[in-house]
Amino acid sequence: NHCRLTLSACIKEGLKCCLVLEERVPGSYKPEASGNNYLFRLLGAERIVQVGLGEAPAAVEKMAQELRAEGRNVYCIPGGASNAIGATGYVSCSQEIQKQCEENDTIPEFDAIVCASGSGGTHAGVSLAFWETPTKVVGISTRHPKGHQTSHIHHLAQDTLRYISNDKSATLPIEAVEVFDEYVGPGYSLPTEGMEEAVTLFARTEGILLDPVYTGKAA
Repeated sequence: NHCRLTLSACIKEGLKCCLVLEERVPGSYKPEASGNNYLFRLLGAERIVQVGLGEAPAAVEKMAQELRAEGRNVYCIPGGASNAIGATGYVSCSQEIQKQCEENDTIPEFDAIVCASGSGGTHAGVSLAFWETPTKVVGISTRHPKGHQTSHIHHLAQDTLRYISNDKSATLPIEAVEVFDEYVGPGYSLPTEGMEEAVTLFARTEGILLDPVYTGKAA
């Protein structure tokens, strides 16, 4: 999904876009498949490279070196755009939510916000924005155990705080980050009974379509 949106944005801005797709479940990638793979071709991605689990960062750097050798100016975006710049977008998103709540009496102050927690940009940005407010932020891990994911999100949120404040000594307490890992199931993107129930419930009662990898498990 992130690749598709980035590709679309590049087209809008007149930029070329090359994609590195990480196959996290062996045998799951099918280049001729419909959905996002069809859209990659339709939108005209310049290059598409598929790699195995954990191989994406090295593959991105290799591709960047090849393009630079051609004399091109290259900007690399990490998986999920989950760095300080990407997470800043979710800080802005959260501030917009807060502003709407303040200006509209019909919108109550939220007791909690629940989001999927994968590469971490969403979870880190929202946690940072709602830190020291009455609203609790809970990230539902889609892949990693609680300890690993909590450390990852805390590190990213703190990097984002330092980026926004331009203060390299700014700190965020680890208590600002909360992760549940009880809904990962057998692994990343692999279905669970609870996920299937949640996706069906949202579709048939609210007309809201959730995906099975992230929002379905968060729900």
